[in-house]
Amino acid sequence: MASISNLSSPAATSLKSSPLPPKPSATTAFSLGFPSKLSLPSSRLSLRTNAPLAASLLCSQVGGNGSHVKRTTLHDLYEKQGQSPWYDNLCRPVTDLLPLIESGVRGVTSNPAIFQKAISTSNAYNDQFRELVQGGKDIESAYWELVVKDIQDACRLFESIYDETDGGDGYVSVEVSPRLADDTQGTVDAAKYLHKVVDRPNVYIKIPATAPCVPSIKEVISLGISVNVTLIFSLSRYEAVIDAYLEGLEASGLDDLSRVTSVASFFVSRVDTLVDKMLEKIGTPEALDLRGKAANAQAALAFQLYQKKFSGPRWEALVKKGAKKQRLLWASTSVKNPAYPDTLYVAPLVGPDTVSTMPDQALQAFIDHGTVGRTIDANVSEAEGIYSALEKLGIDWGFVGSQLELEGVDSFKKSFESLLDSLQEKANSMKLVSL
Repeated sequence: MASISNLSSPAATSLKSSPLPPKPSATTAFSLGFPSKLSLPSSRLSLRTNAPLAASLLCSQVGGNGSHVKRTTLHDLYEKQGQSPWYDNLCRPVTDLLPLIESGVRGVTSNPAIFQKAISTSNAYNDQFRELVQGGKDIESAYWELVVKDIQDACRLFESIYDETDGGDGYVSVEVSPRLADDTQGTVDAAKYLHKVVDRPNVYIKIPATAPCVPSIKEVISLGISVNVTLIFSLSRYEAVIDAYLEGLEASGLDDLSRVTSVASFFVSRVDTLVDKMLEKIGTPEALDLRGKAANAQAALAFQLYQKKFSGPRWEALVKKGAKKQRLLWASTSVKNPAYPDTLYVAPLVGPDTVSTMPDQALQAFIDHGTVGRTIDANVSEAEGIYSALEKLGIDWGFVGSQLELEGVDSFKKSFESLLDSLQEKANSMKLVSL
């Protein structure tokens, strides 16, 4: 990622308000939790019945009627349960985020796959890209300029939330190059540079929770840079991430730790995708009955670990210096199996001091028919039983975490390489020559 150092701070651009989306339709909510079987609940609403709301989400070409968005379940989620709803998507124009903010969205996450889709399928980046390449930027440096501009513009939109919550919310996340997933020092250097060039108080630098990058997390936190730790798939790695955060705070030497914050992005639906395949291979009635239950069970136990680690003398000593808890963030909340309820990875994971980042379909579904109530620790004994039952069937949680981490890193690397290839093609089509 050497070329990231060639970035210059993109010029600020004016942000204009965009049309607001149409009012979501009211529907009957249904009970959610661990699914008892693979068939669709009779009360489940198909997303296709709510097309107007889908059209109002980011990157759509359909405008609303200009009326103000009414209070949604997202407002209740934050105000009544202390969970922050974030949006897992970003593209131009970033002002399309404005109606989502009014609907209750309080932050944004991005990753290489999101930018790959945004930049390769849109003409909105062409003018800036042309200027960058004509100005002598190589393809990768130009890519980072495009990304930084989007992140800066989005940070401006969420800065009022950041200010109103005294740095508790309103963050926009940008990820270091996926090529650095095995490079401890390279990740530190990239995080430092992205933090410097974005230059916004409410930016989170995203670092993967790979074994080589756990020390990077400690180092970056110790430098006073706020971090979104991503690609967490297991309890053991999650505990290592918490320890890295605590050690980073302790090593910082800062008298005031209140502006150094972090979230730990614990992935959910992908766990069920892998474990379900393993259970189907086992094939016994007991195994098949556990399908769709592994992810939320592990997430519930992660919340228990969170509560344990952020308590006691060690943590209290940091609190005296203004330290804030590293909030759990539920990531990968979209439902991969159409047989499951469409808010399966949102509604059962509601709890205080947490974040749920939702892509289009999950966000739409929860606004439309999600229910708000504290659920994350409502059935801890059930979660423990599911976790243990899976182990007894031969499900190796260590293998699950390692395999999903490898797949996640590989997926982001492929998205990154694919985007660079598409940008090279775009440069060629513009009759530009990459240096």
